[in-house]
Amino acid sequence: MSSLQKIALASVSAMAIGSAGQASELRDQALDMFAALPSTIPALNNNIITPEKVDLGKALFFDPRMSASGVFSCNSCHNLATGGDDNMPTSIGHGWQKGPRNSPTVLNAVFNEAQFWDGRAADLAEQAKGPVQAGVEMANTPANVVATLNSMPQYQDWFQASFPEESDPVTFDNFAKAIEAYEATLITPAPFDAFLNGDDNALTEQQKEGLAVFMDKGCAACHNGVNLGGNGYYPFGLIEKPGADVLPPDDRGRFQVTETADDSYVFRASPLRNIDQTAPYFHSGKVWDLEVAVAIMGTSQLGMELNEQEVDQIVAFLGSLTGEMPEVVYPVLPTETLDTPRPTGDVIPN
Repeated sequence: MSSLQKIALASVSAMAIGSAGQASELRDQALDMFAALPSTIPALNNNIITPEKVDLGKALFFDPRMSASGVFSCNSCHNLATGGDDNMPTSIGHGWQKGPRNSPTVLNAVFNEAQFWDGRAADLAEQAKGPVQAGVEMANTPANVVATLNSMPQYQDWFQASFPEESDPVTFDNFAKAIEAYEATLITPAPFDAFLNGDDNALTEQQKEGLAVFMDKGCAACHNGVNLGGNGYYPFGLIEKPGADVLPPDDRGRFQVTETADDSYVFRASPLRNIDQTAPYFHSGKVWDLEVAVAIMGTSQLGMELNEQEVDQIVAFLGSLTGEMPEVVYPVLPTETLDTPRPTGDVIPN
């Protein structure tokens, strides 16, 4: 196709999608595959959200003393100032070790059907327990976390206010539930939600074209629902495996959870909200350019070479998924006491 033909085709497409009728038809197609973010915080399983619990979870999310070294907090790898992740190929943890996978964003993570790239945690509460105990991340223990919390009277008061029915509320389970409650508030409504809710002008013409291409090419087969992903498991390299630099052969994905051969190199579909804020991409964190990532998805998952115009349109549509961040005010944390466990482990890189 010549450059003039591409320009002509784009003009025709823009005029068609730009009409009110076409926008409505495009929206109807989109609503068969996607859903707008709810206007309220979603309910959690076995975890009632209260303002007290959210405030406690926020403090715990930002408190580096939940790590053995006293250096790393949840926010270290899920930085709310940089898209809910750390914008690194893989995260740095205890003793300046490098983790094995790219850190997913915590924004809108409450809408994922499971957490982590391999789906090994059923919800955010279970996920919150993992990094705290991982030797390569926060390298702590449940007992030491509880001892740290109990050493500070203000934390004891906050736990009692958050779990008033319990005689001994400072537990590792409640630690995780409080963090889950806070993370459930980290929702970012985006222009795409406004479009799904009926606003024809919420997306630019190029974004509407990109949405049409995204659906027509089959991207929505894996990236659908509220989070445009986060709700299914698929082989990376369904049609054609990418190179070892993008798909490291020593990380077999969900196989490490299920030990089922069919789950080799299978990963949870990445949620795409705020994707243009969370480079680098894929579980390996090896691709920094969103256009390159889209092209790789075309060849590896769809078995097709997306042309430059199609990639540009899809990337434009993905920009409509970047939402408004909730206001985050850095919390003032309880002061440690003489009973607070001291930091342990090597915290200075060799």
